Amino acid sequence: MAEEQKYASEVIDLPSEGKVYAEGHPLRDGKIEIKYMTAKEEDILTSQNLIKKGVVIDKLLNSLILTEGVNTDDLVLGDKNAVMVAARVLAYGPEYECQVTHPETGASITTTVNLADCPFKKLPEEVTSNEFEIKLPVSKQTITFKLLTGLEEKKITEDIKASNKINSQISPELTTRLRYTITSVDGDNSQSTINNFVIDMLARDSLFLRGEIARLSPDINLVQDVEIGGETVEVDIPMTVSFFWPKS
Repeated sequence: MAEEQKYASEVIDLPSEGKVYAEGHPLRDGKIEIKYMTAKEEDILTSQNLIKKGVVIDKLLNSLILTEGVNTDDLVLGDKNAVMVAARVLAYGPEYECQVTHPETGASITTTVNLADCPFKKLPEEVTSNEFEIKLPVSKQTITFKLLTGLEEKKITEDIKASNKINSQISPELTTRLRYTITSVDGDNSQSTINNFVIDMLARDSLFLRGEIARLSPDINLVQDVEIGGETVEVDIPMTVSFFWPKS
């Protein structure tokens, strides 16, 4: 029997600290093991077929993840972002040259940021699972909701594409996402109740829910202080093609 290939790897922390994964899940301890990128993964990155299909990053990350039984379908978005940044740092180092823009003046400069300096945005201390409960401000109804995984994001994309084939005038992106996010309405977890609720959900309640999701979602904070025009400002670090395709 051929000896199993051993790879240089690192165990990295996840922003969620594993809290959003069920007991017994491989990620419940808040860590994931990924290997260093090799020429094999660079082949994935340069595959025009995968790039055109929009699946190149998932294929890359799935090739790098070593934790048994885990792939990008399992990860909530913030954890996936953290894995992507860690993979890039392990492959090419933390220095990332990109163009950033002043949030007020619009002035742009090319600068080099250090990805290793990007902190995690973690879940509140009291969170222990991927179920959250809130009372909506206008309707006063109580709903529970969850953070979406990569698999659910794929299903949302498929549902939206199917709906757009039927009605190309209005894309139901928001309502589709809410259907997957909300898990119960006033204690009723039937999908038909959730679907009907989403269709008639008041705009202010929808805005409040989306704000809560943004507030609670764990992630890696891709912002950094940069000097532009003699002024130090906080800017968003853009994910351009040079993130995984740096200049040789």
